[in-house]
Amino acid sequence: MSSTAGSRIVVTGATGNVGTSVVRLLSEDPQVESVRGLARRLPDWSPPKTEWSSVDLADEGADLAREFEGASAVVHLAWAFQPTHDPVRTWQTNVLGSLRVFEAAAAAGVPVLVHASSVGAYSPGPKDRAVDESWPTHGWPDAAYCREKAYLERTLDAFEREHPEVRVVRMRPAFLFKREAASEQRRIFGGRFLPGPLARPELLPFLPDIPGLRVQALHTDDAAEAYRLAVHTDVRGAFNLAADPPVDAELLGEMFGARPVRLPRTAARSAIAAAWGVRLLPASPHLFDAVLRLPLMDCTRARTELGWEPERSATETVEEFLQGFRQGAGADTVPLRGRKVG
Repeated sequence: MSSTAGSRIVVTGATGNVGTSVVRLLSEDPQVESVRGLARRLPDWSPPKTEWSSVDLADEGADLAREFEGASAVVHLAWAFQPTHDPVRTWQTNVLGSLRVFEAAAAAGVPVLVHASSVGAYSPGPKDRAVDESWPTHGWPDAAYCREKAYLERTLDAFEREHPEVRVVRMRPAFLFKREAASEQRRIFGGRFLPGPLARPELLPFLPDIPGLRVQALHTDDAAEAYRLAVHTDVRGAFNLAADPPVDAELLGEMFGARPVRLPRTAARSAIAAAWGVRLLPASPHLFDAVLRLPLMDCTRARTELGWEPERSATETVEEFLQGFRQGAGADTVPLRGRKVG
């Protein structure tokens, strides 16, 4: 363990799905003296030991080094998923904004940088076995999300060589869900007007079973615990984060009491591409292509070196998320604001 008692932690993207969980856990941690949350829009939420700053990472004039002064660690979570039709804008926030975070952390003498990478950074891989952190991280180049995550992996490779005094940790979580994020994720991936009640079992007589659609999930709070442990533990490098079992049509069919029906990959992609093309669906067909190719991850390193173990199964996590989806659940931050549709 590293000596971080009385530490001051700065969290970027502090009002989103992962950020709210990380801030809450850090604010409850007796080893943490204070937390500074950075977000574009300040929340109504005021957890203990936490102060807020309004910062837009896409703003070249943002004084991040001043925000990071005296910090024991920076946990970098900020990420823009939208607009998928304008990858230049997401690049400005996600890539150029991250570069500003990395440079400012080094300039401010921050000793620990914990970066939110993703399973999306991985190159295409197997669905029938799990890969460890040595699997290549070249992403799926056609999907902006994966392209940006992979680019930052290369950036951190160079950053670590140039700044060996900074302990860099890269988290590569699976798909992250919690009840309070259901409305936000509906807006990001399904559209603002997608009715939540569509997730009711009685409305789904069958589920499409698309070849390759087998992914991992994790409760956001469990991922946040891994981030908290990474702040305090003297580790470096990448950590896969996921819960069992993998999520596929068979598992979802059992949850919904619906029969999986095989659907060709080309038919599913064509439908998504058509909806995305006329802006009815925010999630792009390029991201769909990437999801079908993501490898399953082996999380042994997180368990052995961080002492991390997810408290909830993937099944419990998805069930909680779907309940929140149906109810329009949210939280007291702008990104997580709840809204029931239908």
